[in-house]
Amino acid sequence: MTHEAFARAVGEYLTHLRAERGLAQATVSAYRSDLVDFGSWMPQEAPWDRSAVVPLEYLAGRTQRGRAGVVALRPSSLRRRAAALKGFYRFAYGEGLIPTDVAMQLDLPRHARRLPETLDAAEVVRLLEVVDPGEPPDAHRLRDRALLELLYAAGLRVSEALGLDREDLSLDGAFVRVIGKGDRERLVPVGEVALGWLSRYDTGLRGVLLAKAHVQPLRGGPFFLSDRGARLGRQQAWLAVRRAATAAGIAAPISPHTLRHSFATHLLEGGADLRIVQELLGHASISTTQLYTHLTGERIKEVYARAHPRA
Repeated sequence: MTHEAFARAVGEYLTHLRAERGLAQATVSAYRSDLVDFGSWMPQEAPWDRSAVVPLEYLAGRTQRGRAGVVALRPSSLRRRAAALKGFYRFAYGEGLIPTDVAMQLDLPRHARRLPETLDAAEVVRLLEVVDPGEPPDAHRLRDRALLELLYAAGLRVSEALGLDREDLSLDGAFVRVIGKGDRERLVPVGEVALGWLSRYDTGLRGVLLAKAHVQPLRGGPFFLSDRGARLGRQQAWLAVRRAATAAGIAAPISPHTLRHSFATHLLEGGADLRIVQELLGHASISTTQLYTHLTGERIKEVYARAHPRA
């Protein structure tokens, strides 16, 4: 088959991901980028539709460093690209677009998944409480405290927290409505401490920031706002966490996602059911949530080693 046939197959696959599987636009764009790179590398008459040799040679080439014209990928990026190719080939064969089940021949080795970085409960408390707005409250610290409290209280991805509009929060009902990956909606409870900070930010600073936008807000407007009244950006959220970590004396490199990981780990350590944690995190697969069980298992071993007299 020609490059034109490959391009048509890729187009159908991306439509499938968008329309039938409901993947987020960012995810579909990443798959498109991976497959376009594969197509650009591929020789014109390469038997891409009949043999796994073509995609395997491509992936092998992307691991080589120091060669002119070769873009080397990090292991995590290489695994994502391999997954994109395998998914594409599985779809193309299933739809009759290619004559050979190339995906079956792409028996790529599994790599051990890194355990996520987490903080223990005392470190989280220190991280949050060091962001003290004071009296009268400092505007930036009040907003940052509300954001960090929500990230830990509800286990949100930073993109989910920053994407919230005012109508997504029910301070009276103590929950937040979240649109996660693949446009999946979930309702997540929020604890009293976080609710107190969210309410304090909402009834004070937020209205001042919202007025700076000079537009009629839809759905109550973005909940977390920049100094100009626009939706708060990811970089600002990341800096808020790093400032808090530095002030709290936490040397480990952490990010907003660390609070999500800590949320999941602390729930499981407290005896929460794995399926409930999966639902709260918005994971499509239980296997993703199970990663945290390995983490809590390591914590249990550490506590045992410290506490048991004959450990």
